[in-house]
Amino acid sequence: MRSIFYHLIMFFICYVLVGCSTQPEHDENEKSSYELIRRVISEHADQFLVEIEDTDTLDWFEISSQKDQIVLRGNSGVSIASALYYYLKEYCHCQITWNGTNLNLPEKLPVIEARIRKESPYEYRYYLNYCTFNYSMSWWDWERWEKEIDWMALHGINMSLSITGQEYIWNQVYQSYGFKKEDLDPFFSGPAYFSWFWMGNLDGWGGPLPKSWKESHRDLQQKIVQRERELGIKPVLPAFTGHVPASFKKYFPDANLKKTNWGNGFDDTFILDAEDPLFAEIGRKFLELQTQVYGTDHLYSADTFNENAPPTDDPEYLSQLSKKIFEGMTSADPEAVWVMQGWLFYSHRDFWKSPQIRGLLGAIPDDRMIILDLAAEIEPVWKRTEAFYGKHWIWNMLHNFGGNISMFGRIENVAHNPAKALRDENSGQMKGIGLTMEAIEQNPVLYELMTDNTWRDTPIDLDAWLKRYIKNRYGTTTQELEEAWNILVQTVYNGKTIRDGAESIIVSRPTFDGYRRWARTKLNYAPADLLPSWDLFVRSIARCEQYDGFLYDLVDVTRQVLANYALPLQQQISLAYKNDDKAKFEQYSKAFIALIDDMDRLLGTRKDFLLGPWLADARKCGFTPGEKELYEQNARNLITLWGDANNRLHEYSNRQWSGLLSDFYKPRWEQFFDQVRTHWGHFDQNDFDENIKQWEWQWVLSKKEFPVNPQGNSAEIVVELYKKYRDKIIPLTNMQPQIDYNY
Repeated sequence: MRSIFYHLIMFFICYVLVGCSTQPEHDENEKSSYELIRRVISEHADQFLVEIEDTDTLDWFEISSQKDQIVLRGNSGVSIASALYYYLKEYCHCQITWNGTNLNLPEKLPVIEARIRKESPYEYRYYLNYCTFNYSMSWWDWERWEKEIDWMALHGINMSLSITGQEYIWNQVYQSYGFKKEDLDPFFSGPAYFSWFWMGNLDGWGGPLPKSWKESHRDLQQKIVQRERELGIKPVLPAFTGHVPASFKKYFPDANLKKTNWGNGFDDTFILDAEDPLFAEIGRKFLELQTQVYGTDHLYSADTFNENAPPTDDPEYLSQLSKKIFEGMTSADPEAVWVMQGWLFYSHRDFWKSPQIRGLLGAIPDDRMIILDLAAEIEPVWKRTEAFYGKHWIWNMLHNFGGNISMFGRIENVAHNPAKALRDENSGQMKGIGLTMEAIEQNPVLYELMTDNTWRDTPIDLDAWLKRYIKNRYGTTTQELEEAWNILVQTVYNGKTIRDGAESIIVSRPTFDGYRRWARTKLNYAPADLLPSWDLFVRSIARCEQYDGFLYDLVDVTRQVLANYALPLQQQISLAYKNDDKAKFEQYSKAFIALIDDMDRLLGTRKDFLLGPWLADARKCGFTPGEKELYEQNARNLITLWGDANNRLHEYSNRQWSGLLSDFYKPRWEQFFDQVRTHWGHFDQNDFDENIKQWEWQWVLSKKEFPVNPQGNSAEIVVELYKKYRDKIIPLTNMQPQIDYNY
């Protein structure tokens, strides 16, 4: 009896001790969830009750009513946030997107009649691409990051690439080896180019990087990862892949370095051979210091050959390389899991055939590596690699390239294919879904749709889903709005013909041709087919103009229609020159410039489409006049020339933004038209290109303030432009000659 009593006492003591050790963390998680609710819907926060129950299962949440409160129950902060957003969408008809939010809640929240329970079939819901950190996030402060982390949690994200502040860690590592400022200044890029610096594509461009940036973004990263962890989002931190400064040989003359070149007009970068003993040493030192400063969740991103070809296609070499990289991770963190972007298998598919992919992946245990099928909605690499030969992998929507804002997407693919892949008997160790766009804050419908796959294992009924989306976004749904969206599904969002959204000829370096390398104008639909959707949006203004999401969509559809119309206009200019018709040339070139002015004025009514905040936020990051000037130059450069005046990536990150249209694209076309007039009959495109490059570079170096707040009434300007252009578009579009697209 005494023995039984003794064991009962010991069990009780252990239970209390274990409970006490986990209770503070549990309480902090609930506190973080309450704080998120207050940030999202502060006036209604007291109507919610949070209960977090730690379980070892896949994520789940429940929603119920208890007296006058809505009970949100789940196994993590992300589950609680997802429960909140599910309730706001399904019961309050609300919506939270980057481009329009509707939180028009009733004073008394709707009651849940029967308990709701949702479970996710996906262990991981991944977020971000290296490129997102620059095409969208280059100048973000904590206030903007806090808003985005809330968005992530509300949309079910539980695993996020978190690479802010990496340059601080590398600076400390190299200084520990004796490297001086003059050794590292040519290494670190400017802030707008970190993504490609981190991936080993370039060194130094846009720099030198000030010490103040390294320290301020160390502090910012600490806030980011702390908040992510509080909400149950696991940060994916970087690991060492061999990229070292050009000055490396100065300190390690016997080091085995390999030159590599991205091929986009930048100098060579240097990769430390994985067989060199320094490789493991530096990799371990980096992770140890990073863990001290930022902590770890044992998830590490490492991309060995991002758009760079390896020195050999020998599978054994590739196997040994990945083995060494992983050993570098595990020497610092025995629990390390390697998270690899699978972009290389898509972008360089001619190199990465089955033996090479098997070689690179085969050396790593299957459960210690997660492959991101980075563009699964474009080309599912998992289907041609036997689901990455047994590795854990994630189905991702890439969707956006370079931050371009064209209306585009594979909407039916996104509604159906994640669940289809999950249920496919050949999908192997598919463990999650994710968003890996190069930029955000555009085409919000695609991102709401993709994240709605999180809490289901069956394809989404797109028609039914769109009706709810419209009601949540516009406060109502009508037959006209539903038809407008059906047309968008059949046109801009049909995902056919082209890889990513077509650009307007307006953003092209001026030419008589119908497109250029990164101003690809080929559409995935007949432009006239989009017009009925525009008609229906205009008719819906009186009913819906009080909703921010509607106004964004109204402006965006109008922008897309006018952006498309620029091509038939430009082609008439080209024909007039070929036909030696100066009168027609003047008529259409004048109309083309007027169109740019009209688009600039329209887009100036929405903050989403302003150049001003991008430049102003860049300058805010600087502590001195010199830093402010450097950051503004970075910001201007990325969205125009990308590199120097001769860079082949010019226009890759073009933006149809008010301010950029009026101050960059318009003057460029005006100079083109002036040169054609001056050299009528013997205009030389190559001479013009060489001269305009210098003007473009001077624009990058210039300083000018642009509006940071919208001006004018969106609906009124749309109606004005609708009356001006609607009847002109089809006749001129029908006159457009066929363009031979050679890409």
